[in-house]
Amino acid sequence: MARNPGKQYQAARKQVEAKEYLLEEAVPLLKKIKFAKFDETVEIHMRLGVDPKHADQMVRGTVVMPNGLGKSKKVLVIASGDKQREATEAGADLVGGEDMVNKIQSESWTDFDAVIATPDMMRSVGKLGKVLGPRGLMPNPKTGTVTVDVAKAIREIKAGKVEFRVDKTGIIHAPVGKISFDAVKLVENAASLISAVIKAKPAVAKGKYVRSATLCSTMSPGLAIDTAPFSVKTAV
Repeated sequence: MARNPGKQYQAARKQVEAKEYLLEEAVPLLKKIKFAKFDETVEIHMRLGVDPKHADQMVRGTVVMPNGLGKSKKVLVIASGDKQREATEAGADLVGGEDMVNKIQSESWTDFDAVIATPDMMRSVGKLGKVLGPRGLMPNPKTGTVTVDVAKAIREIKAGKVEFRVDKTGIIHAPVGKISFDAVKLVENAASLISAVIKAKPAVAKGKYVRSATLCSTMSPGLAIDTAPFSVKTAV
């Protein structure tokens, strides 16, 4: 008979100290306390000292995970003419133009993980904000998903490109891999994300920028992460 998940969580929680761990310490511990029967997603949650209500304090960006995410994303490309052929050849899962816009608009269809659009299609794609926006799927030039180089955008997303954006409570949530990953690879991915978020610090942000950072897997308790070393590296 399977053990009570609540008891398993409590047993895992007892192995986590109330302190900030170095990333190199936290990842092996997270793998050690794993108890779920599936391959959990490992995530980082960073509470920032910004007020997202102000546009000049919005923190947003992308980072390509050096070791991928362990899952291939289903990519939709909305383009016209030769760009549709280019997208298909580059490995896009779904390719179309106005037909895709109409399908999303009429059916609230979102059976994909990422959307890339060419600039000439944005007048039509702009109508999809109410469907794609809340799901974080709206193409945006700042994240490289509105581009004429659709092949490059597809390759980056398939390779493990992660988009991060601070939510209304000032927290960034982002995946960095799977618990089955080798510890070194998880450390590299997590370090890449943390560094990218620190580099995205708004010029107007005052006081402590990263107020806290937590590493966890889908079912595990969170481990507090010391981000000070990354701030030093970024400043050099």
